[in-house]
Amino acid sequence: MEKKSEKSAQGGSALGRYFEGVGRRKTSVARARLSASKGKEIEMTVNGKPYKDYFSTVELRQIAENAFHKSNLAGHYKVSAHVNGGGINSQAEALRHGIARALLETDPELRKILKVEGYLKRDPRAKERRKFGLKKARKAPQWAKR
Repeated sequence: MEKKSEKSAQGGSALGRYFEGVGRRKTSVARARLSASKGKEIEMTVNGKPYKDYFSTVELRQIAENAFHKSNLAGHYKVSAHVNGGGINSQAEALRHGIARALLETDPELRKILKVEGYLKRDPRAKERRKFGLKKARKAPQWAKR
């Protein structure tokens, strides 16, 4: 799914190639686009902000970066991502899933590494719906015999 994006007629005629991957977790959806980069640090923007501003804690940043670190491609790609839905933690995990899928398009040999880590599998766990007559999904009101 290799794509090409063209700059507008005013901006020039340069073609930029990117690889795209969609990641999901709970109700979060992340669309990650990878394009070539020559830096040594990870360049990532999430919803127009630098990822260090978007993901405030170190743990969330590490979750988002994990696919790069495990595949030893930490500075090779620049990431532009759009995430929505869910909470901040599930957005970070959805972004990791999207990045892993996009990395797989760049090099199919990475499948073994990413699959062992579990980054290619969509985590199906989500909150169970509340049933009528119950207080939560499974919690029933207190019952007394007498």
